[in-house]
Amino acid sequence: MAEQQVFPTKGNLILAKKALQLAALGYELLDRKRNILIREIMSLVEKAEELRSTIEDTYKEAYSALQFANISLGVITPFANCMPIERGVRLSSKSVMGVELPEVTLEERPPEIHYGFSQTNSELDIAYLAFEKVKRTTVMLAEVENSIYRLSVAIKKTQRRANALRNIIIPRNENTVKYITNSLEEKEREEFSRMKVIKAVKLKAGSVLK
Repeated sequence: MAEQQVFPTKGNLILAKKALQLAALGYELLDRKRNILIREIMSLVEKAEELRSTIEDTYKEAYSALQFANISLGVITPFANCMPIERGVRLSSKSVMGVELPEVTLEERPPEIHYGFSQTNSELDIAYLAFEKVKRTTVMLAEVENSIYRLSVAIKKTQRRANALRNIIIPRNENTVKYITNSLEEKEREEFSRMKVIKAVKLKAGSVLK
């Protein structure tokens, strides 16, 4: 066994006890971190479910509006090509127990119409506004789902480390402490017995001399 490779001295016993304390503290901290991350991911899962439901309805509304616009105007590709590329997406991050979670935001600004009014109608305007809503909801969902993925990975890693401490490191250190303690106690008993024998021999030798 690994603990039997440690020489049983008081110094090594102190070191083994310190290692055991650190391992126990490490497990406690990892367990606390895991619980906090689980609470965080559970709140995000609920939010993601709400967003998925919302975004499904939002996409349906948007594509329905697009269909009406196509019916009323014919193919609206030329008008769609007038729309600029979205450059208002901003990405930052926040830390939750050392896990970097994304914060995705879309610049708030009033809708800008980039096509003329002479050859379009309100159906196109409705489709444009509907897809603006789709864009914003998609940004929110992307942030939440990416955060859920990162948290799930972090929880698995934390769980593995906690399990290693609880099932391997802590028992190993406990066995080492027990082995050294038992060895030192055995040495003390042997020393006590030896001293008794020496004392008995001295007493006997003294009585003989008398």
